[in-house]
Amino acid sequence: MRSPILVALDPRSCPLLRPLLAYGLLAVPILCSGLSRNTESRIHATEPKPTDDVAAVAASEKDWPLFRGDVQARGARERSLPEPLDLLWKFETPDTQFEGSAAIVDGVVYIGDMNGVIRAIGLHDGKVRWEKKDEQSESGFSTTPAVRDGRLFLGNLDGQFYGRRTDTGALIWKFSATSEINSSANFYKDGVLFGSQDANLYYLNVQNGDLIWKFTIEDQIRCSPTVVEDRAFVAGCDSRLHMVDLTNGKGAASVPIDSPTGVTAAAHGDRVFFGTEGGAVHAINWRKAESDWVFRDEPNRQSIRSSPAVQAGLVITGSRSKRIYALDEQTGEKRWMFSAQARVDGSPVVAGQRVYIGAANGRLFALHLNTGKVAWEYETGGEFVASPAVADGRLVIANTDGTIYCFGDQQGDGGQ
Repeated sequence: MRSPILVALDPRSCPLLRPLLAYGLLAVPILCSGLSRNTESRIHATEPKPTDDVAAVAASEKDWPLFRGDVQARGARERSLPEPLDLLWKFETPDTQFEGSAAIVDGVVYIGDMNGVIRAIGLHDGKVRWEKKDEQSESGFSTTPAVRDGRLFLGNLDGQFYGRRTDTGALIWKFSATSEINSSANFYKDGVLFGSQDANLYYLNVQNGDLIWKFTIEDQIRCSPTVVEDRAFVAGCDSRLHMVDLTNGKGAASVPIDSPTGVTAAAHGDRVFFGTEGGAVHAINWRKAESDWVFRDEPNRQSIRSSPAVQAGLVITGSRSKRIYALDEQTGEKRWMFSAQARVDGSPVVAGQRVYIGAANGRLFALHLNTGKVAWEYETGGEFVASPAVADGRLVIANTDGTIYCFGDQQGDGGQ
């Protein structure tokens, strides 16, 4: 279970809190005001050498190395998955639950649970390679691991951010933020980025966990940072989209939005796309620092917690209105809508001509990309808060019943 964190709680200062607490996604108070100074700690151990100094993680069809698949958080793959999908294996941990999604690299699934355990599981056999827990922290993980160069990076609800070896799970270093971490990590050059409810975006050295810089906004950061060129995009609880210069950690520009959000923005071309607690989907031109369009589905507008996928001229997102929307990327016009019959807080993933997304009723859907009609569905007992990870012809997703599912083709990888 999550341990309490004694921080200021003022739902009036951040409307994001009220529905989150009602839904039970947050069993601990969230920091929205009364920010405190950063403290940091690091534990060093023998660490693997990076293969090279990469500017970004280039996701291949065989890997899904971080939340939303790549540094631009598009949530999309060109390669199709087999049809219909077969259940290849499932891993059950009934004493916990999963809210974070999986990362997949080199045939290994990495995922953290709400009891604070990080696991490495074989993608092809479903067998545990290793599992690790920080005995000094009782809090769990609601975020997705980020994997690069033999290292895994993940933050927990105690504000601890870990760098571990992917081969053994051994701790390389640990960094302490001053509040809960709901932000999955991203990469830029030789550093790793993540946000915290202490309102800071942190940029750390991947090798030793040293703080390079931090960027502070007026309220909590729950989203994962999106990276394009030398810019990071952070949509915050302060109702603004922030554009951060990654070369120096300074704010380059910001754009006001209609309400707070914890949604990770998807980037494509000169735009970033994301939804808000006000039930709007925004398209922001980041080069001009201005809004291109806003979509609101009246009178059905409810909070959007789903991070969008962008593919084939469409922006696709779920909503607490129990609907999944596909919007025209250029105009924001609604192209299709699908009713999932339950809240959709998980994020969609596009693979080929299908959209894969889970809902709070325990159903996992495959929808036709162009029409939104159901092509396949699978029902489980637990709710889906997590999003799919797609790699090497397989789809991996975990639910609140503590079960990880892996789907693919029983006869082979089956992807096209």
